[in-house]
Amino acid sequence: MTFQQFLLILRARLWVVFGTLVVVVGTALAVSLLLPKQYTAETALVVDAKSADPLMGGMLPAQMIPGYMATQVDIINSTRVALRVVDLLKMDQSPVIQEQWQEATQGQGSIKIWLAELLMKKLDVQPSRESSMLTIGYQGADPQFAAAVANAWAQAYIDTSLELKVEPARQYAKWFDGQNATLRADLEAAQKRLSDYQQKQGIVATDDRLDLENARLAELSTQLSVAQAQKVDSRSRQAQSGNADNLPEVMQNGLIQSLKADLVRQEGQRDQLAGRLGKNHPEIARSDAEIANLRERIAAETRRVVSSLGTTSRVNVQRESEIKAALEAQKQRVLALKAERDQIAVLQRDVENAQRAYDLVTQRLAQTNLESQTQQTNVVVLTPAVAPLEPSSPKVLLNTVLAVFLGGLLGLGAALLLELMDQRVRGEEDLAQITGMPVLGVIPGSA
Repeated sequence: MTFQQFLLILRARLWVVFGTLVVVVGTALAVSLLLPKQYTAETALVVDAKSADPLMGGMLPAQMIPGYMATQVDIINSTRVALRVVDLLKMDQSPVIQEQWQEATQGQGSIKIWLAELLMKKLDVQPSRESSMLTIGYQGADPQFAAAVANAWAQAYIDTSLELKVEPARQYAKWFDGQNATLRADLEAAQKRLSDYQQKQGIVATDDRLDLENARLAELSTQLSVAQAQKVDSRSRQAQSGNADNLPEVMQNGLIQSLKADLVRQEGQRDQLAGRLGKNHPEIARSDAEIANLRERIAAETRRVVSSLGTTSRVNVQRESEIKAALEAQKQRVLALKAERDQIAVLQRDVENAQRAYDLVTQRLAQTNLESQTQQTNVVVLTPAVAPLEPSSPKVLLNTVLAVFLGGLLGLGAALLLELMDQRVRGEEDLAQITGMPVLGVIPGSA
């Protein structure tokens, strides 16, 4: 079909197109005028999803989720918010509404649920694409009622969002409170075990006592080394007692050296006397007696010195044995102190761990208590709803324009359908298509 043929068909079926257009436009206009007027009231909300938490100072975890705004839209559309709107407006207390509920449900179910479902059907929530704004719109026959419902819905959403934020904090605070009492009892028990052990062992300052006992142990070790060296030395000297004259004690003894000097002098005097006097002379006899006496005294003093070496050796052995015993006892004392210190360290770690857990829970308890008592929310009403002056529906002009467009399409469709059902020759092209022969001429019609 060529455009010329389409125009010929349209001219021939113009009455069908026009009639269809009139019927559609008239029907749309009548319906638009007969439908009750509906008013839409809107309130704008700002959801501050990027600000820091006033209590913690950081971003709220829920606000960092990409679908946070979609979640807020779902909360607004929830039955919980709708029920709060019913409570705020006290709609369930209206006798007229109660009568309508009785007629609609025969008194079955809850009137609040029934009202909430009715209100949700006319609610429209539109989030902004590039900002944190939400628009709550409500459509109703009464502009004042529509504005009241829109504002009540915004307030119900704010209250509900605050409850959703506070309720978990209250539950956490209650749980932390119970844990706080338990951990405090554990801390007190750990402190009591530490205190009882210190009192039982008589420990005041473990580190000081251990340092003192370690110093005593080192001193005894030094004394033992000295005593062992002295014992070896005394035994070595005692072993040389067969050659007593060469012993250092004998050689360094002043009395023995003095007696030996007297002996040498006396022997010199006797030699002089022996040269002048006979061997039986009384002076010679007296000198021999003095020499014998000096030698006896030197021998006695030497024996005494040698005897003292044996005593010194025995004393050194006894002293070594005593120091060894004292050293072993000191070792046991130091080991016992170390064991006590290790036990105290374990008890102190128990106290520190219990204190750390108690402090952490106490901090979280204070935090959750603050969160459970907060009255701040991140939702603010930017523009409250006001009673609209113009109805939002029906839109007579828009409906008329749409009816003209739709009526025109339906008219054209009806004309083409009738043409397909009853085809006629309306031009030279139609005649050539039907006969398959060229058209020789055209007789013009009378004007």
